[in-house]
Amino acid sequence: MTVIRGTARRRGALIGAAAAGLLGVGLSALPAQAHTPVWKVTCSAVTVDLTSYSRQATNTVTIKTADGKDLLPTEQFKGEFHKDLKLPAHDKELTLRLIVKAGDGDQYSRDETKTSPVCDTVPPTKPTPSGKPSKPSKPTPTPSAKPSKPAPAPSTSAPAAPAPQPSPNLAETGSSSSTPLVAGMGGAVLIAGGGIVWAARRRRPARH
Repeated sequence: MTVIRGTARRRGALIGAAAAGLLGVGLSALPAQAHTPVWKVTCSAVTVDLTSYSRQATNTVTIKTADGKDLLPTEQFKGEFHKDLKLPAHDKELTLRLIVKAGDGDQYSRDETKTSPVCDTVPPTKPTPSGKPSKPSKPTPTPSAKPSKPAPAPSTSAPAAPAPQPSPNLAETGSSSSTPLVAGMGGAVLIAGGGIVWAARRRRPARH
């Protein structure tokens, strides 16, 4: 009976020690699981989500590029931190480094690197030149209401000249009825003129 009791006590002690060890491991693992650093990297942006960090201690976060430049200058936070950052355009892969320092113990700090790929860009399509340039279309003339009728052109030929009418004097074959009267008056004038001349000549010798 004494041997059986001693064996049972040993088994109980071993079981208790194992349970205490598991409990200690679990308790030590809880703080590590509470600090949750999550960050994602794409070709154009970085997203940082830090949760379940100490609210009493001061924590810091920094993001650097491969050449040492600060993409995110060091910022302090308590409890949690969230940030979205745009990446500069790059034609080759860009290496990024996340540095998180926990204020409640270095075992909760993180120093990780990730690579940002190159964004796929579609080159602009060039227009395919055609064989011959297309001719500009002629403007369609707007039809008028109705074309006006042209005025009749004046005749270029001169009007026919009227036929000359024969003189009434030349048409008569006999002498005019006034011819004897005109002849008589002419004869009288001649006779009177002759008489005047003769009288004038007679007067001149009488004066001498």
